[in-house]
Amino acid sequence: MRIVSLVPHATELLFALGLGDQVVGVTHECDHPTAARSLPHVTTDVLPPGLTAAEIDREVKQRTQRGEAIYELDEQAVAELAPDLIVTQQLCPVCAVSYDEVRDLAGRLPSCPEVVALDPKTFGETIGDARTIAQLTDSRDAALDLVTRTRARVDAVRRTLRQADRAPVAVLAVEWFDPLYVAGHWTPQLIEYAGGFDVLGMPGERSEQATWDVASAAAPEVVIAMPCGYDAATAYREAEMHADELRATGARRVVAVDASAYFSRPGPRLIDGLELLAHVLHPDLFAEPPAEALELPL
Repeated sequence: MRIVSLVPHATELLFALGLGDQVVGVTHECDHPTAARSLPHVTTDVLPPGLTAAEIDREVKQRTQRGEAIYELDEQAVAELAPDLIVTQQLCPVCAVSYDEVRDLAGRLPSCPEVVALDPKTFGETIGDARTIAQLTDSRDAALDLVTRTRARVDAVRRTLRQADRAPVAVLAVEWFDPLYVAGHWTPQLIEYAGGFDVLGMPGERSEQATWDVASAAAPEVVIAMPCGYDAATAYREAEMHADELRATGARRVVAVDASAYFSRPGPRLIDGLELLAHVLHPDLFAEPPAEALELPL
């Protein structure tokens, strides 16, 4: 089978299921695992480089209001790859090329590829995506193994918290700083599983724009800086630029994490994000951080 992946979390899932040798094309943002980076790119970013967070937000809103995608699909490149399966998404116009454009292209290709959209809104649905891909690619054993290992890691974190009888920590998850957005979808669930409760985000619901006054009124104990698509170092710099607003929330800690790797993409590495959150919220119970977490001085 020849597979083109049009969203990074799908690429990660395909490789996690042992299907990497069948992936023939990916997006320009597919950077994990390392083997994916050398595959042909079939998309480009239409936003100019060097934009601030506020400028990115404005550009994205303007383009989506006009019905324009922020990624451009190289239809000729896809056609030359002759895929049997194209994996994409419909959930977020910021995260991938237009689903309708993909469907239209697939209908014109001689290879007549099947198109599947992976659109999880909850942590459980991200696990369900493994089963979806397994049914299309005859990788049921690999999917079962992945799901079993993921559930075991979730259970290990929750069991440790339950045995310690630890009170949940009030958490504000910042998905964007300018303007302020609080995380939604699967992130509030990850926070709950990690021994916290999200003071503003709603499980399974879209990320919502908020104000700093609302964030302060929510009285978080810990703020997790996880701007969408950014690594920990960039998240730290974004948080630094809003240090006054963060202090005004009354939080005792502000921690920047790699959202691109562990939170923005609803793929196999969400379990690493869960374990990272458990370390941030309860470092005495989870002493070994599975990934980088940068704490801002307050």
